[in-house]
Amino acid sequence: MTLLDTPRKHGDASDGGAIGARLSRLDGKLKITGAATYALEQPVDGLAYAVLVPATIGAGRVARIDVAAAKAAPGVRLILTPDDDLGLQPATDWNNVRASDGPYVPLPRDIAYNGQPVALVVADSLEQATEAARRLAIAYEEGPVTPGLDSPNAGEGSPLDQLSVAWGDAEAALAAAPVRVEAEYHTPREYHAAMEPHGLIARWEGDRLTVWEPSQWTHSMARSYAEWFGLPPENVRLVSPFVGGGFGSKGFSYGFGAIAAAAARRLGRPVKLAVTRPQNFAAYGGRAATRQSLALGATEDGVLQAIVLRGASETSTVGTWVEQVGAATPLMYAVPNFSARQRLVAVNTVTPGALRAPGKTPSAFAIESAIDELACAVGADPLEIRLRNYAEEDPQARKPWSTRRMREALAEGAEAFGWARRSREPRSMRDGHQLIGWGLATGTFPVIRNYGEALVRILADGSAEVVTGATDIGQGTYTILAQTAAEALGIPFERIDVRLGDSALPGAPVAGGSKLAGVMTGAVQKAAIAARDELIALALNDPNSPFRDTGANTLILADGRISAPRGDGPVVSVGELLGRIGRERIEVRRDTLPDHLQTPEGRFRAWTTMTTVQGPTAGDYSMHSWCAHFVEVRVDEDFGTIRVARMVSAFDCGRLYNPKLAESQWKGGIIMGIGMALLEEGLVDSRNGRVINNNLGDYLLPTNADVPDIRVIDVGIPDPHASALGGKGVGEVGIVGVAPAIANAVFHATGRRVRRLPITLDALV
Repeated sequence: MTLLDTPRKHGDASDGGAIGARLSRLDGKLKITGAATYALEQPVDGLAYAVLVPATIGAGRVARIDVAAAKAAPGVRLILTPDDDLGLQPATDWNNVRASDGPYVPLPRDIAYNGQPVALVVADSLEQATEAARRLAIAYEEGPVTPGLDSPNAGEGSPLDQLSVAWGDAEAALAAAPVRVEAEYHTPREYHAAMEPHGLIARWEGDRLTVWEPSQWTHSMARSYAEWFGLPPENVRLVSPFVGGGFGSKGFSYGFGAIAAAAARRLGRPVKLAVTRPQNFAAYGGRAATRQSLALGATEDGVLQAIVLRGASETSTVGTWVEQVGAATPLMYAVPNFSARQRLVAVNTVTPGALRAPGKTPSAFAIESAIDELACAVGADPLEIRLRNYAEEDPQARKPWSTRRMREALAEGAEAFGWARRSREPRSMRDGHQLIGWGLATGTFPVIRNYGEALVRILADGSAEVVTGATDIGQGTYTILAQTAAEALGIPFERIDVRLGDSALPGAPVAGGSKLAGVMTGAVQKAAIAARDELIALALNDPNSPFRDTGANTLILADGRISAPRGDGPVVSVGELLGRIGRERIEVRRDTLPDHLQTPEGRFRAWTTMTTVQGPTAGDYSMHSWCAHFVEVRVDEDFGTIRVARMVSAFDCGRLYNPKLAESQWKGGIIMGIGMALLEEGLVDSRNGRVINNNLGDYLLPTNADVPDIRVIDVGIPDPHASALGGKGVGEVGIVGVAPAIANAVFHATGRRVRRLPITLDALV
């Protein structure tokens, strides 16, 4: 997909639109005018339409499926059931592990959760396929269901020894501490609820497969299809130029994609499968429900002596996903004694997955709520208690922070919010029948580093292209890569075209974990600088160049024009120079891979798995983004209804590539945090494990009416250890800490401590 012919309107780009400019998104106008073509809107000729048929029991097996009535329905072309051998093999997971025992069966006879696909119907139209699917007669043999983490038959689960963290003697220090805070905190199952549902169009041309599917990771998803069907990687192309929200759910290929592609191969005809909104609640997993028992031991003035965490999270009976409830807890505060353990409880649900800031979000809810409780226990201000326990280095890794401007975030956020005017006692601030509460919490997200590849072209008309398989899921990849190239090439931003979202393009990691911007700006900068150097070398040495006899040993490239540094030579445009020397383009491809990954297998793995990821403590520093949230809530004294009235949040995310887009990302995370605190909860029927509120009418999300005035503040400085251009992760950290900030504000308003999310009025009245 190219943006070259898109009319553009940007902010002040007097600096050429370089890194740091507050520019609007390149793809913004395409999206708001309907010109952006999403995966399921691709104009593919000869489409057949597929409908998934989900299981209606929570556990058991499919005894039989009578397909006679469905086959007789008009327009039906194919019905797939557990009786059909799709001929699929297991695919590699994101850790580069491939199951040794095949085959892969995405339409199983054994049922592990309600909503699991048991059949696929394909017809000439969506309406025909839907009607035929309704006619299937499915008989089940039901088994016992464990619907959720708190179910009586769920058990304690299995210990995750690899996640145990300990230093000092936390149990003894807790017992000896003069002040102890002990409580249990719960977060529910949550769902991505992206505006664009999942689905795909699959088309075969011989043994070559093209898949149009919303994707946060085109290369890895293409690899899954190749391995399912036993194809060479180059025979699969996955295309996703635009994504209508992912939040972690669109970084992987799922069983429904394998089924639809298998149907297309059998039919010899392109197949389109649009997963319905209710099916989106079971076709892939959201955030797992968690339970945390957290104990803090402190001195009488609130200085931490011990933290003891015992947590559990749910997973499915057929897969493993760990929502790390201790992800943030060891990092936030200096404590000499620490112990954290977690268990994993298998229940009858689709395997959970990554939802914005996985692990860090529920982890922060517990620790930041408990710190607020500690402040109350010792009579300290919640801001002061955090400063008393400030971690000057990573308490777990014992490494210095690369940058940590949490003090500045707390100070500037408090000043902007007016925190000094906060009354200390709960229920002491009101406006008529409204109880007013002010709350505070902090958050973090690790810097995750990886590698990327980009191709940069300088064209004869003086424009330039940036080409990579990375995706833009709404965070601004198109825009910041154009800014990176503009700065490195000296070509105006509006003359930079960006192509993304195609596994046939140069390699890129997942758009997730808040790492894509740091990775890909580094790769684009490297390629652009190399292209610029090649252009200047040609200008100095080509016999037809006007700079050939100037005696200059370098040239200036700015605003699309080339000149000698002394200013006494010619000034020509890039396009004019290329015309003079007879070149149509300069094309350079560069990657950021280290030498040991420069083999074909190493390169392939780098783009398709997480095995090459470097964590936040790889190296001499501990690298993280940080934030501090200040929130005001208003609680109706009679009815218990809660409104978030205003928020001020301060962030340390290093250098901002585009402050306008970063601020938008922060606000988006904050809004999702409001949903987590007050609205979002997957409700499950205890009899059969069915998600009851599997639609956007009953699964409550923040609307415009729920979103207050939000002010975000940047306190970051460039972090040269975190990325090539000094940025740290922006997209995920915004949600971390929002829910406890709201819960702490609700306590301040009402005097009632709520430790189970979401906070509903029945907890307050």
